[in-house]
Amino acid sequence: MRPLVVIGDALLDIDLDGVSDRLSPDAPVPVVHDPAERARAGGAGLAASIAATLGDDVVLVTALAGDDEGRRLAELLSGRVELVALPAEGETVRKVRVRAGGQSLVRIDFGSARMAEGPLDDRIAGLLAGAGAVLVADYGRGVAAHPEVRRLLTGLRVPVVWDPHPRGAEPVPGARLVTPSQAEARHLAGAPARATGYEQAVADAAELQRRWEATGVAVTLGARGAVLSMGADTATLVPAPQIANAVDPCGAGDCLAAAAALALRDGRLLTEAVTEGVHRAAEFVAGTLGPDRPPGDAYEVVRRVRETGGTVVATGGCFDLLHAGHVELLRQARALGDCLVVCLNSDDSVRALKGPNRPVVGEQDRARVLAALDCVDAVLTFPERTPGELIERLRPDLWVKGGDYGPADLPETEVVRRHGGEVVILPYLEGRSTSRLVERVRA
Repeated sequence: MRPLVVIGDALLDIDLDGVSDRLSPDAPVPVVHDPAERARAGGAGLAASIAATLGDDVVLVTALAGDDEGRRLAELLSGRVELVALPAEGETVRKVRVRAGGQSLVRIDFGSARMAEGPLDDRIAGLLAGAGAVLVADYGRGVAAHPEVRRLLTGLRVPVVWDPHPRGAEPVPGARLVTPSQAEARHLAGAPARATGYEQAVADAAELQRRWEATGVAVTLGARGAVLSMGADTATLVPAPQIANAVDPCGAGDCLAAAAALALRDGRLLTEAVTEGVHRAAEFVAGTLGPDRPPGDAYEVVRRVRETGGTVVATGGCFDLLHAGHVELLRQARALGDCLVVCLNSDDSVRALKGPNRPVVGEQDRARVLAALDCVDAVLTFPERTPGELIERLRPDLWVKGGDYGPADLPETEVVRRHGGEVVILPYLEGRSTSRLVERVRA
């Protein structure tokens, strides 16, 4: 499979996550104490990292400054993607968010680095020509506006997905898909700033599709999904799955564009690619997908619940061919506390437990179905036969299992109780079994 090439502006994103339980005495602002720092690649770097999580071979072409922050950004990307660094002038762009209780309180921006002018590295032409698809992640810092980059992208014989920026360059003519947000589409189409809603998104998508000579323009609508215009009289609405507990919407647009680009690389139709992008973005926002998400954001959910004195509930299993018995177990488990984390057996783990013909459904799809349930707050996949290592890190207050056995029969009981938790056994609905479903289908 030929690689996905991501080309655009990489940024350095830094989150300072702390606890806030009082206001400052000298101003009505929250005091955040003991913040923990988490750094990650942002912009085109985030898009490439997500694509690497979803796919396989990903090459990132971006401009990096030679300062300490630029080197730190390169280290964050190392091992995840193949990095082709172009020269940048100025201080590395850093976006620092101060957060407490899972909420962003303020964002502070530093740096103004831009891609340096001058001739392009000779390797870029060969990389783009040999790509399976190209994703342009434009953050207005000069990479997508470079004349030689634009010349190479124009008329490229592979799918080009363009994620635009209001201060960036217009997509080159003939892009397969352009993915502005609704606010970006309003700005780029010249629509009134207050114009919102589905009808306005349809009009903006049609106008931009015509103007940019793109095969399709998908205006993203956040929790409502996306509107895709391909020049026909009507647009296609791609609804988003409902999310019970959104973790962090920052980066959802990068996820959508990356997933759509991979789908187009694999020969999917444009409508299929946008649908894949919308669903993957929903997983990202729900905290079940991303370069640092599992297990990171599941633990963020747990941390937020513990900060408020809530009860953390966890359960585990294969959940192959999800049925009514599973759903009832999960619903009852969630009712016992303030969040529910599902520890999901990986495909290899299921095969070790159930035999070479299982699972029927792969681990990514099983996680996706579970995460779509309102009663599930986060999903973590583990490769071992039992989730002991995950339980060591989660330390749930309640570990819930379904079945007819007692706590002494469970290998997880010792680690749960060692950390002060309790084991709760709930009965399955009678007559519901994945194994029986498989037998009936085979019969």
